[in-house]
Amino acid sequence: MSKKSGHKKPSSDSASIAVNRKARFEFFIEDTLEAGLVLHGWEVKSLRAGRINLTEAYVILRNGEAYVIGCSIPPLPTASTHVRTDPTRTRKLLLHRNELAKLVGATEQRGYTIVPLNLHWSRGKAKLSIGLAKGKKQHDKRADKKDRDWERERARLLKHNA
Repeated sequence: MSKKSGHKKPSSDSASIAVNRKARFEFFIEDTLEAGLVLHGWEVKSLRAGRINLTEAYVILRNGEAYVIGCSIPPLPTASTHVRTDPTRTRKLLLHRNELAKLVGATEQRGYTIVPLNLHWSRGKAKLSIGLAKGKKQHDKRADKKDRDWERERARLLKHNA
C-alpha cells in the first residue's frame, strides 16, 4: 500500500464568484454578515460558469425575512427548455434570527442600508456577503479617489527609486 502524497488539489471552497466593487465606493461598510441564498438548479450552474452581476443589487427586509433584489443571474444557453428562467427574480437570503433582528434594528432606527458585497463558494454552497452600510457623500468619494491615486503614485515612486 502506498501513502497518498501530501500535494493537495486546490479546492474551490472559498473561491470568489463575483465582487460588488461599487458598494465599497458608494458606502461606508460598518459590519459584514454571510448569508446563504435560495437558488434554483439552473442558477447554480450559471454561478459555476461565473455569470452574475451584483452591481445594481440591494437587500430588503420584508416580514422578518431578507431578500436580495436586482441581482442578475442570466441562464446558460444549455439551460433546460422546460424551465422558465427569470434572471432578476427576488431571491431569499438565509440568516439566523438574531442576525435578522440586528439588521432590522439597524435599518429602521439608525438609517443604515444593506448591500451585497461579494458572492463566493463556502463548502460547496453559494454564500453572499452582505454589509451594513451608510451612504457616502460626494466629498467622501473624492477623498477616497485622491487617496487611491496617491497610493498608486507613491508605489510608482518607491519602485522607481529602489
